[in-house]
Amino acid sequence: MTKAKWAVDASHSSVDFSVKHMMIAKVKGSFQNFEASIEADPTDLTTADIEFKVDLASVDTKNTDRDNHLRSADFFDVENHPAMTFKSTSIVKTDDGEYDVTGDLTIRGTTKPETFKVVFEGQGKDPWGNEKVGFSAEGSINRSDYGLVWNAALETGGVLVGDQVKISLEIEAQKA
Repeated sequence: MTKAKWAVDASHSSVDFSVKHMMIAKVKGSFQNFEASIEADPTDLTTADIEFKVDLASVDTKNTDRDNHLRSADFFDVENHPAMTFKSTSIVKTDDGEYDVTGDLTIRGTTKPETFKVVFEGQGKDPWGNEKVGFSAEGSINRSDYGLVWNAALETGGVLVGDQVKISLEIEAQKA
């Protein structure tokens, strides 16, 4: 297969995260609005160009007060930094259909290299003849690397919000 442009089908895709809360539990959330520019041969991602943009105001943790706090200057500061972006810089095949995708992740105006494990889940045609592909991606970032340093000390020791944020994506895309 040759390199082609792929449009993310947001209704069949997700961008999710989880972070430790009070050092004993995980809080999960997702971003409802995101877009991507993918130019790739889905059977060999090593030559792909991948760009991702997430609307940080679309954060959803199923708690309005927490979501508003995440949008505030304590965390994402969406008024000054409305988007989180990722642009691939290197893609290495690690196994059949599995890749390490490294790129520049930008949050709150800070850009750092991050690597995500990506799995090509397959391809096929939908009932209307549209060619579709699926990918899963997982990674972990340190939120304080991006200036997301707000926290509160706990009476029992430790902190309210963990530093490691696990990120998980499920992507279905249609050939453009």
